[in-house]
Amino acid sequence: MPGHPVHVWWAGLADAHAGLLALLDPVERRRYGTIVDRAGRGRFLVGCALSRLALGGLLGLPPADVPLRRVCPRCGGPHGKVRLDLPPSGPPSERSGLDFSVAHSGAVIGVAVCENGRVGLDVEEADVGLDVDSAARVALADSELAALYSRPPAERRPAFLRTWTRKEAVLKALGVGLGAPLRGLELSGPEQPPTVLAWPEQLEQLEQLGQLDARPDLSLSLTDLLVDETHPAAVAVEVAATATGAGADGAASVTGAPGGVRITVRDGSAALAEYLGGATVPHITPGA
Repeated sequence: MPGHPVHVWWAGLADAHAGLLALLDPVERRRYGTIVDRAGRGRFLVGCALSRLALGGLLGLPPADVPLRRVCPRCGGPHGKVRLDLPPSGPPSERSGLDFSVAHSGAVIGVAVCENGRVGLDVEEADVGLDVDSAARVALADSELAALYSRPPAERRPAFLRTWTRKEAVLKALGVGLGAPLRGLELSGPEQPPTVLAWPEQLEQLEQLGQLDARPDLSLSLTDLLVDETHPAAVAVEVAATATGAGADGAASVTGAPGGVRITVRDGSAALAEYLGGATVPHITPGA
């Protein structure tokens, strides 16, 4: 299917419910049981359940049957980036182009599912306790740091969070997370259309080690989002350089993006509530 439809589901920490545990596989349940922090357990539970509901709707599978796999590329442990592990044959194999990304911050949890491209999602609570000065020195290139401190103090936090979410989304789409230094990834300014200006030098080494999912020599579509009109978020999608734009499809909330990417925002809280209420979560037609 041409283009890169992306479905972004947002839910909240308040959606965590013991009834969602039935969706988790044995590995996820063991990990859930090891998380000491109550809020951390809730975010993990909602993230897992929402991922399964979102992917199951596209694959035509019961959410509990969606095959997910976590393997750390460094140690082989079950705590690496979660991936869709479809069998090489069978009806779902035609959706093998699906990729997804999970993000959370404070009480906000999101899942992005992309067709025909790698995807990275990040979100930050606007009021999260953060030492902007310390974080900026770690995350921003010299030019970005100078631009940040040219702003009035009251504007620095929102500007930094916008840049931070963009960078996290890009590195997640590449599959490296914080495995590549944030300072080496230089982006356009927060008020400008999001664009990558410079890539970290370490990407070539990570690609040689097989730790890079997407290739930065392809076009990367980067789109800003806002959750509940408050919390900055970003979606990065690996796209072919020849892709063309796509229009809105009339879903609940749709944000257009360049490069053949169509982002549809969906109500994850409602999907979780429907599951807990015994209703069948609607099947999502791929590309819709």
